[in-house]
Amino acid sequence: MLQGPSRGKERQLATAGAGASFAGVVLVAGVDSSTQSTKVLVVDAEDGSVVATGRSAHLVEGTDGARETHPELWGRALGDALAATGCAGRVAAISVAAQQHGLVVLGRDRTPLHPAILWNDTRGAPDAARLVEALGGRRACSARVGSVLTAAFTVSSWAWLRRSRPELAAEAATVCLPHDYLGSLLSGRLARTDRSDASGTGWWSPTDEDYAEDVLSLPEVGLEREQLAEVLGPSDPTGEVSSGAAERFGLAPGTPIAPGAGDNAAAALGLGLLPGELCVSLGTSGTAFSVSTEPCADASGVVAGFASADGRYLPLACTLNATLAVDSVAALLGLDRDDVVPSGEVVLLPWLDGERTPDLPAASGSLAGLRHGTDRRAVLQAAYEGAAWTLAEALGEVALRSGAGTGPVVLVGGGSRSRVWQDALGRVTGRPLLVPAATELVALGAAVQAAALLEASPSDAVARRWRTREGESLAALRRDDELCGRLARWCATVSAPLRPGGPAEG
Repeated sequence: MLQGPSRGKERQLATAGAGASFAGVVLVAGVDSSTQSTKVLVVDAEDGSVVATGRSAHLVEGTDGARETHPELWGRALGDALAATGCAGRVAAISVAAQQHGLVVLGRDRTPLHPAILWNDTRGAPDAARLVEALGGRRACSARVGSVLTAAFTVSSWAWLRRSRPELAAEAATVCLPHDYLGSLLSGRLARTDRSDASGTGWWSPTDEDYAEDVLSLPEVGLEREQLAEVLGPSDPTGEVSSGAAERFGLAPGTPIAPGAGDNAAAALGLGLLPGELCVSLGTSGTAFSVSTEPCADASGVVAGFASADGRYLPLACTLNATLAVDSVAALLGLDRDDVVPSGEVVLLPWLDGERTPDLPAASGSLAGLRHGTDRRAVLQAAYEGAAWTLAEALGEVALRSGAGTGPVVLVGGGSRSRVWQDALGRVTGRPLLVPAATELVALGAAVQAAALLEASPSDAVARRWRTREGESLAALRRDDELCGRLARWCATVSAPLRPGGPAEG
């Protein structure tokens, strides 16, 4: 079972000499470069115990739909987080997982030309709609690239940048993703990516396992294959830590770098998720996903047909608003996040950043059912329920598309240990929950991948050996149909005037 840092191992670390192991212990590092911070786990490759951790925050800027971070801040945060572990130089292999979709544009000297446009930037929504139309509509678009494009996808952000800053786009020598950029900092070579992250760009086809030339050649896109990262297989190394990166990041030169992954794909690796099993991640955003043996194409646009990091597929639905939105409501009400009472008649959809599922980038938070005597703690409870119900609707679609059974939903992410979140999700899904004891599943999944590369083993074999699934099992609650009905009716009311188009074709 995954444990926190071992005191005995920490004492050994303090006195161990240089090298990739100490006292017979081989260390691997997993990196999670998320929206708001970079986390590093240094893990014993044999049993999965965490021997050291590091963390450094990022600055996200932007208003009116813009969400940006300068890529150089990610490099700085990676260095700070590795230094905080105190043992980066003893790591035998490393892997980087990162937020999906983000757009990084590099010049000929490999330096960023513009702040990275993040996945939750909604300025590209009109461009996404035009791209879907250019590809023949929702059904044709999902069949071609696995997903109905939204503002979140890299291609939409690129189309927006190309339209709004054509002179900058013309200078672009390389267009890549956050994890590709960080991998290039470590290896000192041109950006390389993996299939899980590439499948979130909108210009790579999970079915064809290749870049979609017809998408790249659209007038709105205008990219050449040579400007994009090479796509690696699940066991292909990105390269080795260069001498310059070794000096900058405190790693040993020549340290193998695993291919990396998108954040949710890395979490699936960390859990050893098998086909048909369901997972919900509660972070800044909420995600519901499963592993499938067949590619998914959902013309409704609710489920994105991503590739997984283990060579299979990762049908996934994402909501923009989860723990951060609920915490913002708590702060607005002047309450601690767990200070709730039953919501009663109150319904609240906390879509504070717009919403991706349903695809309503112009949406805002909406509240109904207030009375003179309404307790503000009931409003906070309603925020939990609205966010949980939105995720449950997405989860139902993922289960349908992946052929998932009725087993427990694996619950991970920053909100997974909150009893309020657990209760809200239990009441809107009616499913049992499994909350693993392991934390930082994205970084842990990257560490699994690093260990698998080092020992030439399948990643799921490493995850099983590390016993990452052990944790608390929560019995199924009776689904609250009355609550779900209230939320569904309120969702229909507030969504109708915001929808950019009609139902899915055919």
